[in-house]
Amino acid sequence: MKLLLVALFSSFMQQTFVSIGKVLPAVLAPMIIAEQGFDPSLVGVYFGLTSVFALIAQMGCGSFIMRYGPLRMSQVALLMLSFGMLCMTGGWKIAFLLSAMIGGGGAAISTPTSSQLLGKMSPPKLAPLMFSIRQTGVPMGLLLGGAFGPTVAESLGWRGAVWSSAAACVAFVFLLQPLRAIFDVDRQAGRTFKLSDFPETIRAVLRGRALRTLSSASFAFNGMQQVMTSYFVIYLTSLGYPLVSAGYIFSSAVAVAVPGRILWGWLGSFYVSPRIVLAGLALGIAASAVAVGCFNSGWSLAAIGIAAGVMSASAMSWHGILLSETARLAPSNAVGPVSAGVLSCGQCGALIGPLVYAALLSLTGSYGIGFVVCAIPSLLVGIGLLRQKSV
Repeated sequence: MKLLLVALFSSFMQQTFVSIGKVLPAVLAPMIIAEQGFDPSLVGVYFGLTSVFALIAQMGCGSFIMRYGPLRMSQVALLMLSFGMLCMTGGWKIAFLLSAMIGGGGAAISTPTSSQLLGKMSPPKLAPLMFSIRQTGVPMGLLLGGAFGPTVAESLGWRGAVWSSAAACVAFVFLLQPLRAIFDVDRQAGRTFKLSDFPETIRAVLRGRALRTLSSASFAFNGMQQVMTSYFVIYLTSLGYPLVSAGYIFSSAVAVAVPGRILWGWLGSFYVSPRIVLAGLALGIAASAVAVGCFNSGWSLAAIGIAAGVMSASAMSWHGILLSETARLAPSNAVGPVSAGVLSCGQCGALIGPLVYAALLSLTGSYGIGFVVCAIPSLLVGIGLLRQKSV
């Protein structure tokens, strides 16, 4: 139990630091756009590029996790994210491209690595709860990034906020080092990377219907989450909210995901089939996204907060229950690679979602239409999960 708690805490903190690094470009986007004179639709392009390189990293990371161990690859993920953030502070378009490539790839491999680590330590019955607690690091990071990113940026500039986050990631890498002797003992030193790892990662999650369904859910959910993370703050500033206020509204809504993830994991462990929990989350995503898409200047702050909170409790809260189901269905020695396959499908959603949103924004000038359109995949997944039999 002691090792399980250590694995859980280290995985939670890793997810928190990675999440802060991922959300800062979106939270600081209004400052960056104002300074650089970029078109707001380029935010979607930036996160689309991030998703491209995240997809490549996740599809190819399985062999590296098996060879070097999940703890070492967790450290690599944090270092890549830090370097990617530092690239962004150059301010040039090529620097933002490098940030998307390196930082996106680093952030993407953090979840498969920690899934491999936590999967081998968690009893099957407790896995939904353990994975959900681990994944609360994501909304915790979004909350901290949304609340403190603009505040630090007002004092140190947006570059100062990015530098501070990168330094924190590097510091945590050193704190993780003593744990490697404990958690990487079963690494396979003879395992090598092969180009065939890319298609094999996808084949691993397409062979069975249950994993295909989870992959579809990952695609829909991650796409909607990326749209909210990328555009919610800018959406609110377009309605007249100051950047700091919009950041606090975003972080307050995301805070709902912290107890939400634990609640869904608790229900999935002890009371309700994880499939039913996922179906409910899918339908909640669809309904709340439509509500967010209807925002206008006549909406009260309370109404905006409620709609955003429901979206956070669904679109930001599915990870633990979905990844625990993935771990349950995966071979015991391949939780990391199979999780990478399911998450690769999610990265496709994270790529397509912001690009579709950016295209709709450019065509219509409306921030709301994109939320409504991007809700459709979650609606279809919810219906499919309700119709599917348990496995």
